Amino acid sequence: MTQEFEGKVALVTGAGNGIGRAAALAFAREGARVVVSDVDARNGEQTVVEIHEAGGTAQFALADVSKEADVINLIDGTLRSYGRLDVAFNNAGISGAQGSVASLSEVQWNQVLAVNLTGVFLCMKHELAQMEKQGSGAIINNASILGTVGFAGAAAYTAAKHGVLGLTKVAAIEYATKGIRVNAVCPGFIVTPMLERAGLLADENIRKSLENMHAMKRLGTSEEVAEAVVFLASRRSSFVTGHPLLVDGGFVSM
Repeated sequence: MTQEFEGKVALVTGAGNGIGRAAALAFAREGARVVVSDVDARNGEQTVVEIHEAGGTAQFALADVSKEADVINLIDGTLRSYGRLDVAFNNAGISGAQGSVASLSEVQWNQVLAVNLTGVFLCMKHELAQMEKQGSGAIINNASILGTVGFAGAAAYTAAKHGVLGLTKVAAIEYATKGIRVNAVCPGFIVTPMLERAGLLADENIRKSLENMHAMKRLGTSEEVAEAVVFLASRRSSFVTGHPLLVDGGFVSM
């Protein structure tokens, strides 16, 4: 434990489980006061409980990142509680419907884009405004390997994650001289509830197929992604901005 973020405030969206929960716990471990946000109050509150049990400081904030009013309330609530915002990990996302491009309905397309792309934009919009007032801050967006490559059957998800990387690069350029760094993590296939709900972990043959897509021949863990997020938020990455950090076990190299 380095207490890298002692006195700092970190906001994590989609922190009710998986990568978001792991990141919230990691920031708290490093001394940050953490705002845990999710659309699922039960899971979000459980993350807060785990942080408190580990000796950290956190509070829960219910928010749907696809709704600007919720995002505004989220940022305003963070400032009322802690007075500042130093780090934001825009992690909230959904897998959405699977299928070929021609098979997707407009509703299915819009559902994924609303959370995975517009949600990131709305969070960045209001996080950046506050960080600019402070003259400092670090934002990390959760993209995906599918922000860098295509994947059959995941058209909306892939398009959204490509968009997240584009937004990340533009914001990094626009705010580079204002003390704000903006980066992204691009996880490979990670053992999370999202993969479980998609039925990709229960079937041994499917899981093995996914593992073999990675050079390391295994799936990643939420904690491994969380460590990369903490690095990008820390002083150790002070000259890193606009970067899509692959945390993919060699998936993209295959």
